[in-house]
Amino acid sequence: MENRSQWGTRLGFLLAAIGSAVGLGNIWRFPATAFENGGGAFFVPYLFALLTAGIPLLIMEYTIGHKYRSSSPRSFSKISKGVEWIGWWQVLISFVISTYYPIIIAWSIMYAYFSFGTKWGNDPTGFFVGDFLNLADAGTFGSVVPAVMIPLLVVWVIVLFFLGRGVKKGIEFANRIFIPTLFIVFFIIVIRAVTLPGAMEGLDAFFKPDWGSIFDGSVWVAAYGQIFFSLSIAFAIMITYSSYLPKKSDITNNAFITGFANSSFELLAGIGVFAALGFMSVQADTDISEVVESGVGLAFMVFPEIISQMPASGFFGFLFFAALFLAGLSSMISISETYIAGLQEKFSISRGTAVLCGGGLALLVSLFYATQGGLNLLDTVDHFINNYGVALAGLFEVVAIAWFARSLKDLQNHANSVSDIKLGIWWRICLGFITPLVLGCMMILNLKTEVSRPYEDYPFDFLFNFGWLVAIGAMLLGAVITIKKWPSKDKES
Repeated sequence: MENRSQWGTRLGFLLAAIGSAVGLGNIWRFPATAFENGGGAFFVPYLFALLTAGIPLLIMEYTIGHKYRSSSPRSFSKISKGVEWIGWWQVLISFVISTYYPIIIAWSIMYAYFSFGTKWGNDPTGFFVGDFLNLADAGTFGSVVPAVMIPLLVVWVIVLFFLGRGVKKGIEFANRIFIPTLFIVFFIIVIRAVTLPGAMEGLDAFFKPDWGSIFDGSVWVAAYGQIFFSLSIAFAIMITYSSYLPKKSDITNNAFITGFANSSFELLAGIGVFAALGFMSVQADTDISEVVESGVGLAFMVFPEIISQMPASGFFGFLFFAALFLAGLSSMISISETYIAGLQEKFSISRGTAVLCGGGLALLVSLFYATQGGLNLLDTVDHFINNYGVALAGLFEVVAIAWFARSLKDLQNHANSVSDIKLGIWWRICLGFITPLVLGCMMILNLKTEVSRPYEDYPFDFLFNFGWLVAIGAMLLGAVITIKKWPSKDKES
């Protein structure tokens, strides 16, 4: 499309792409994953996964967006009409994620406020699930929690404001502020963490290599999984973002910069988190393995306890939750942009209308997570949409393009025509064989774990209704949307 929006500068695109990749998972998922899978030895399969799957997939998605200059579904339809549904599947996955992701950002806002005076007291876990969330049993929603709903609405106002302003004046402008600020704030946190008593014990636990773990296949699957989930691959994000690039753009160089910037932040997060956990283990006179946590538990239960024991606790608590807020917000904007772009093109509507319709619907759905049962709902939907939505969509994407459409050579030629770093047969081997094999193994391991026992021992009907149905429903609805034809004015040969 000739009048397609464009990034103002290459730096603007890179900051937006890095902002999408650098999210909450970098801070609360990577450190524990590395520790549990060989410590320092984990970086060997992690780097291998980055070079053989992460960056090759980024290059592929950047190339698709740049070559076809369309949203993810439209780009897939231009590759082959039979694979358009994969693009919509990925867009719907992003839509689902955008309904619960802002809840975590809303929690971060409240906890930044709670940091002054450490309002969680001596029992951060009890405060989080009891006083703050008033958590109900799994399968029940209960009433709306005002302390969650109000900041949730604030988050949505911010997100919709920047999306409504467009690519250059909205998304690029936001990331030019958020990402440099995030790196500065988090660097300050890390510097403080490594100067705490016990920090060296924490870092030793994080970096100490268990070389025997390299021969464990599950460690390699964990490394590929971490790379896959942390780079915003198979969310339709990178295809959408790269479609706004100028015609003369160095695709491969951009992918390498994005990939290594994301991994650098993960390493920085690992250092900061384990330095703080080392401090906590010394204060509690316990082994560091006893305090290692990931996900929501690390951010809102373990870290408040660490913050309470730190000098200037209010200041550093505010910085930590401000970092979560910035990391989450930049990712949230990118996630939402996928369906804004898709709606614009499929239904020939203005950006403002797409933002109001798509964003408005996501906002309404997100209110369910602001209830007393919101945490259990979030945990379940997140688990299934990631393990059986994103991972499976990524597998279908690479198999469809490499094996069925046989488009890798064509995409390689396009990337090479605009890039300094030329792609060779190694790139096609990575995407045609290594990546599908690893993603397939990941799916099998996930399913084996799933059938062994119910996730988090939630009731089966709760897991089925809000786990399996959501993940499968996104795929089926993606296929249904393809029935509607694209507007004739958008047809290209």
